[in-house]
Amino acid sequence: MTVLVETYEQAIEFLFGRINYERTLPDAYSANDFKLDRMRHLLAAVDNPQRQMPALHVAGTKGKGSVCSMLASILTSAGWCTGLYTSPHLIRFEERIQVDGQSPTSAELVELVRQLQPLIAEMDRSPARMHPTYFEIATAMAWNYFLQRRAGVAVLETGLGGRLDSTNLCQPWVTVITNISRDHTHILGSTIAEIATEKAGIIKPGIPVVTGCRHPQAIEVIERVCTERKARLWRIDRDFHWKWQDPKNRTISVTTPVRTWDQLPVPLRGEHQADNTAMAVAALDCLPESDRISSAEVLRRGLRTTSWPARIEVMSTAPTVVLDAAHNWASAQALMQTIDHDFPARRRILVFACSKDKDYRGLVRQLGPQFDTLIFTKFVDNPRAVEPEELRRHLSSTLDRPSHVAPDPVSAWKLARRFAHASDLVVITGSLFLVSELRELLLEDLRESPSAVTELPTVVEVPPSNRPVS
Repeated sequence: MTVLVETYEQAIEFLFGRINYERTLPDAYSANDFKLDRMRHLLAAVDNPQRQMPALHVAGTKGKGSVCSMLASILTSAGWCTGLYTSPHLIRFEERIQVDGQSPTSAELVELVRQLQPLIAEMDRSPARMHPTYFEIATAMAWNYFLQRRAGVAVLETGLGGRLDSTNLCQPWVTVITNISRDHTHILGSTIAEIATEKAGIIKPGIPVVTGCRHPQAIEVIERVCTERKARLWRIDRDFHWKWQDPKNRTISVTTPVRTWDQLPVPLRGEHQADNTAMAVAALDCLPESDRISSAEVLRRGLRTTSWPARIEVMSTAPTVVLDAAHNWASAQALMQTIDHDFPARRRILVFACSKDKDYRGLVRQLGPQFDTLIFTKFVDNPRAVEPEELRRHLSSTLDRPSHVAPDPVSAWKLARRFAHASDLVVITGSLFLVSELRELLLEDLRESPSAVTELPTVVEVPPSNRPVS
């Protein structure tokens, strides 16, 4: 007999007790562990909520979360009751699930888990042993929450790849493939073409596709799949374009096959976010004509109210402290381009930690020469962290640069604060796990020095048992 959870803590414990590939070392699983059969069965058991509303489905190596947050904010601004499902979360599990910017309350989260528990227990006992995973359960919870809140449209970020991702059972109005580079190679493949094939798995017959990909191998794959599935394709720089109108105030114009939009704000830092803004606008212009947004002011309002923490997020200005979740070559390149352009500093200090399944050696080689001092650490709430001594050894083998080792993120931040002068720049990056473990601490520390703080987001206290697992 299934014992239903009663409290928020029990609900979180139940979720975190499921198979969770976000916390599993990469050599413990393979592509064979990812199938859609379990997700189909679970959704069928709750009457297929994914069939009851259209979706905007977004995949890609980099930028998909930013595009999703823009899309959801714009749709809400246009009057749609909009569901948003993203991963991983930064602080609290329920951040993954939102309707018009609101996540489930603790009581609602408990009820969402309780609704699925008996179905999950039945699947666990079945002869096929279809044990739903953490991510599959989270996806089903999101669909149920969207229905309960009467959402009219859903914006979905794929968790991993696309073809076999739990979100791929949706019925999209439009699909978006943001950018493709090498990541999760043990699952998605070692070449750009192989990875693009997995991402292109979200393309549905007859459903329009928007892509920001520029890599020739990725474009070749996406174009082939679109042709096979008779899906109209809009490519950046060919079918839709953007240009700066006011670089100082970060406004652009975007031209799609439908129209030109002027004076659109780019809500997040970095030139790559102009690409993401243009993709979001193009995707909305792909909607059925009766559902398209016609008001430029609605579009601007939605972009201005977009929030996506830990993406080149400025925490203070004296010293300047920047948080970013960059964890692969492409995202680190975008981070450094933005730093070079936007953040002049006397000295640069890097606080860095990384997961074992990422190209941490390549990231150290890439970032090392850009900083005057490097502090290596490891996050403590996920077993995938690379030991900081290994990171420092690799730096020493390739570059003569001052470096330090800290046993945990808190110690690393304290060391960075001791080193940094008011005119210096501290960058904390390498993994969302690192950023998530430090963000609340930074907010608390910086509130104690209000003269250094620029703009601090609201933070909700999180029980220690609810630390990020992704």
